[in-house]
Formats: sequence, C-alpha cells, structure tokens
Amino acid sequence: MPAFHPNRRLVALGLVAPIVVAGCHSGAGGTAAASGVPDDNSLGDPNAKVQFVEYASVACPVCGRWYKEVWPAFKAKYVDTGKVHFTYREMLVGGSEEITIAASGFLLARCAGKDKYFTMVDAIYRSQPDLFNDPRTILLNIAKSAGLTEAQFDACVKNEDSLKALKERTDRNADLGKVNATPTFVINGKSMEPGYHPLSDIDAAIAAAQKG
Repeated sequence: MPAFHPNRRLVALGLVAPIVVAGCHSGAGGTAAASGVPDDNSLGDPNAKVQFVEYASVACPVCGRWYKEVWPAFKAKYVDTGKVHFTYREMLVGGSEEITIAASGFLLARCAGKDKYFTMVDAIYRSQPDLFNDPRTILLNIAKSAGLTEAQFDACVKNEDSLKALKERTDRNADLGKVNATPTFVINGKSMEPGYHPLSDIDAAIAAAQKG
C-alpha cells in the first residue's frame, strides 16, 4: 500500500496528521472477519444472529452517500429492532487530503466520547460535500456542537498518541477484514462487493445470513 502525507493546505488549516498513513486501493475485498475488537464502535444487540460490519471513511463520498440515503432506513429496520448488530470500523483511503480530513474526523468523533461517536460520524457525513471545501471550519463547528472548545478541538486532532493509535487501528482494520476499498459491508463474515449498495441489496444479503 502506498504512503501518504498531509498536504500544505491542510497543514495551514490546522488539520495535521504528523504520521505516515497507509492508504487503500479500490478493488475487490476478501472474506472479512466480523469478530469484535476492544475499540470497535457498535450499535444494536451484540447477540443478534446477524453481525454487520461496515468498513468506511468519513471522507469517502460514496460512504457519505450511503449514510445519507440508506443508513436511516437500514438502522430503523435492522439495528433498532435488534435483528442486526452493527459495527463501524474506521478506514483511511484516497489521497492525502481525504486521508487527513478522515483522520481529523475520526479523532474528533472519539474525543467527543463513546456515547457521541455515532452522532459525530453522522454530522461529518452530512457535512459532505461542503466538508471538502472548508474542512477545519466544518469540523470545528461539529466539535463545538459536541461541547468542545476550539482549543480542545486543535489538541484533539493534533495529538500524536491518538494519531499513532488511529494509524494502528486502521492498519489493523484493513488487515483484519482483508478490505481495500470503502465502503465494504461484511455480513456474518462474508463481504459484499465493495461500493454503494441500496437497501434492497442489503436486505437480500441479510436474508441469506439469517437462513445460514
């Protein structure tokens, strides 16, 4: 996998990832592991028959489209009813700008606290495509909505220990799931073709998993 560095525009904006982050390619994924790991963020009944894992980036436009168009209905139909246990795994993909924006977004989501993680992810996705025009202002406003000050936001996205942990986490996620494109959906350990899937596709995959 190639290595990427934040570009000067993002450095000037104060969205800085002072580490080398491995980017991922587009392409077919393999069979992916669905077992939980300690720093996973998840929703729904952990004992549900269907374990659904999404590998995604908050700076991925296709992930953002899926989150806006499919996630609300998917969550209401499967997660809120206890039929599916949903796990979200962070990935860093694309060019240097997308990776740095995603890194800052994921760090912000975690700094806001585990109980606000999905609220932050939701807000970041819904800020697309404006997010790419003025990432610092948009992420800062999202941070303030969670009760963080500008100083806390800056400290959050520039924390070297947190950045190192993020790199280790996303590298592990890529290896764990044999995932090299986002979004990738994994249902009971079986990967769907990477990319956007309407709810009808997911309905069929979940139905197959329920029978298995």
